[in-house]
Amino acid sequence: MFAELAGVVAAQRELYPVLPGPELRVAAREAIGVLDLVASGVRVERTWTDGDLYGEELSWSVGFGPRTHAYLLRPRDAAGPLPGVVALHCHAGMKFVGKEKIADGPEEPSQEVRRLREEIYGGRAFANALARRGFAVLAHDVFVWGSRRFPLGVEEPDSYDAAARDHEHIVAKHCAALGTSFAGVVAGEDLAAAAYLRSRPDVGAVGCAGLSGGGLRAALLGAFDPRVEAVVVAAMASSFRDMLGGHVEKHTWMLWPPGLPRLGDYPDLIAARAPQPLMVQYALRDALFPEEGMRRAHAMIGERYGATGGYEAVFADVPHSFDVPMQERAFDWLGGHLKG
Repeated sequence: MFAELAGVVAAQRELYPVLPGPELRVAAREAIGVLDLVASGVRVERTWTDGDLYGEELSWSVGFGPRTHAYLLRPRDAAGPLPGVVALHCHAGMKFVGKEKIADGPEEPSQEVRRLREEIYGGRAFANALARRGFAVLAHDVFVWGSRRFPLGVEEPDSYDAAARDHEHIVAKHCAALGTSFAGVVAGEDLAAAAYLRSRPDVGAVGCAGLSGGGLRAALLGAFDPRVEAVVVAAMASSFRDMLGGHVEKHTWMLWPPGLPRLGDYPDLIAARAPQPLMVQYALRDALFPEEGMRRAHAMIGERYGATGGYEAVFADVPHSFDVPMQERAFDWLGGHLKG
């Protein structure tokens, strides 16, 4: 039935047109309903040191809901402005925590977080590893995760995550009824976080990186904020058209903002920042995406970048993950574009 519906829609409406990058950025921002938010009332909740790292727990308001909490990590004895990276946590069906999936604070990670890291992050907190490479790294909770989660009446992590999974379609419907989208609210909060990181006197050029749902967030942040100078999208790139009939249901509502297919395919939006630096890492054994969708995404992004040299593709023979070799390659690439 869906295949027949796709044929009817294609006959009546133009899907996935090829708009120029600047035009697509503007039109997609409006279609997705990206909110203009500001991280206001920023305060330092506590500080700590962890060997060679210095950490701050920050909080701010974006104008609704509980205060956003974030970790800012940097080398302990670093002098002068450092290149900054907004580290974007994944979805992973785990909403009880957000930033803790990718960043260590002063407490030990929970059993649930350790389990997730072993599955998809090579067993480590990539934000801390990146900070140790000479970056100022900001990892923040975002709408519906961690400090920004809904009070669903369940406080045991796995039970909360099950309840939040069933609640996500309600979040998406409310956002649609308000003229925005789940993706539009999340992107607005990420834009606010990136603007805050740039505002710090101890931070220079700013990039971003994320896996899976964090990779989607990185793609949106890179598309909608031209001041983000380098973007890493890990295990989160495929054409929409190749995901029909088997892969749509595997993904968050964030990946399906209304109106985007009338403007372009998802890889078009990832590449709308061309010629600004972009790294996309494809996990070839990723069960969440068809390989033909990843290959098409690579071809589409490559076509938009042409011979500019701004696009680097990494094909890793791994399942859905951002493992240590993938992280290290991304860290080297970010350093090349943000340092100096």
